Amino acid sequence: MEHRDTYTVRIEGVTRHLPLFAVNPQLRIAVFNLLGDTEITIAAARGLAKKLAKVEADVLVTAEAKSIPLAYHLAIELNKPYVVLRKDHKPYMGNVLSAETLSITTGKPQTLYLDERDQGLVRGKKVILVDDVISTGSTLQGMRLLMDKAGATIAAEAAVFTEGERAQWGHIYALGHLPLFTGEEKPKAKSKKAKAKS
Repeated sequence: MEHRDTYTVRIEGVTRHLPLFAVNPQLRIAVFNLLGDTEITIAAARGLAKKLAKVEADVLVTAEAKSIPLAYHLAIELNKPYVVLRKDHKPYMGNVLSAETLSITTGKPQTLYLDERDQGLVRGKKVILVDDVISTGSTLQGMRLLMDKAGATIAAEAAVFTEGERAQWGHIYALGHLPLFTGEEKPKAKSKKAKAKS
């Protein structure tokens, strides 16, 4: 396995060393992946549940795929249902609502779909938008557009981490902030807490 620099984060007493990957010759990012990591997923859900405890909301909404386990565990912590916005349209989803966004991972347009059945869960309700990492905000914008089309009110937006320009994410309920790394810059030891609503 290739040696990589890492960036250390700590969530609710659980430590992870996030590998740094180059997205272009001048930029590296710390990759946070919840999939397959039950311990960090539960810790993140517990931490976010504390921050969101006083938010009046009816439903959690996330987009597939990496943040699905987070939304599931957070739904248990907050005792609320959750809805997953899909990235592919399937016939059994019925009359869907859709919104297009630009994927930061692929650099290509991506469409989010709200299942016919789930529209009834969010219509007229207060929702919390949930993601694992909010970086460019493109997925978040797609979720906002769909909630507007569905007649839902956004009560809060939450993520385990924000990334990039910290100032624009001051309204996000987050457990920390991931910096971007330029060139061969070495990561510092620990992530600092993101300025988030409490």
